[in-house]
Amino acid sequence: MSCVPVAEVDGIEACANCGKQGSDTIRLKNCTACRLVKYCGADCQRAHRKQHKRACKQRAAELKDEQLYSQGHERLEGDFCPICTLPIPLPMHDHSGLYLCCMKRICNGCHVAALKRGMDDCPFCRTPMKDDDSNTLAMVRARVAKKDPEAINFLGEKYFFGDLGLQKDVRKGFELWTEAADLGSAKALFNLGVVYDSGEGVQRDKKKAPKFYKRAAMQGYVLARHNLGNREGREGNYDHAVRHFLISAKMGFKGSVEVIKSMFMDGNATKEQYAEALKGYQDAVEETKSPQRDEAMRLRYRTS
Repeated sequence: MSCVPVAEVDGIEACANCGKQGSDTIRLKNCTACRLVKYCGADCQRAHRKQHKRACKQRAAELKDEQLYSQGHERLEGDFCPICTLPIPLPMHDHSGLYLCCMKRICNGCHVAALKRGMDDCPFCRTPMKDDDSNTLAMVRARVAKKDPEAINFLGEKYFFGDLGLQKDVRKGFELWTEAADLGSAKALFNLGVVYDSGEGVQRDKKKAPKFYKRAAMQGYVLARHNLGNREGREGNYDHAVRHFLISAKMGFKGSVEVIKSMFMDGNATKEQYAEALKGYQDAVEETKSPQRDEAMRLRYRTS
């Protein structure tokens, strides 16, 4: 039997195995993996499985690819300064500072503007800043207690690397990243992908790593998208690699433009693809500019 929906002349769908037509009493259900065919029941689905397996697997993979490449083209909400509302240039740590009192990332331009007005506390929530580790940890833990996924991820990083006076505890860091990922942190998903990729702190698992990267990329995490492009490129899947790099380039990541340029020079990407990546990158960078940020750059200002 064919692995396409069985239908009568009048267009009524039927079970892909037995041909029984759907009706008010016979409700057909889609194959949940591929949605190519319908069945009148579990027995027919099992009977048809061997015949349908190849087409199902191929279509399911296509659906996953469509989802992967169609989502995550916009940067995360946390990539935008909450004061000026502009996207922060990449790499963000060079152009902004993370304020742990509210877990907001403020661009250098807005911080300089605040300092010029005599404000030396948090530019967003006005919490006084203290540099010692104990006070910093207290602020982070207060956000963790409120189930802030970014605070949980941040604390996981500090345990994983042994920062802020904490004893290095890779297992604790991994547990906190898992919790943060479950609460929606794209950065935590990325961190989990990195540790599975490298094998640091967990058993290396090359199958699990891309799953976490994909989930982060579909949320708009730029580095996860770039890493997926690198993985596809190493495996010789250049068409897939270019698709990933084009997305991250258009989100303002210069490294993706440079990789596409190298691929073009090696004959693995077209001139048009390189031009598209370069134009998209330039447009993304233009969207991050402001007079305040230009002033911060002139002052060679960088937050820690």
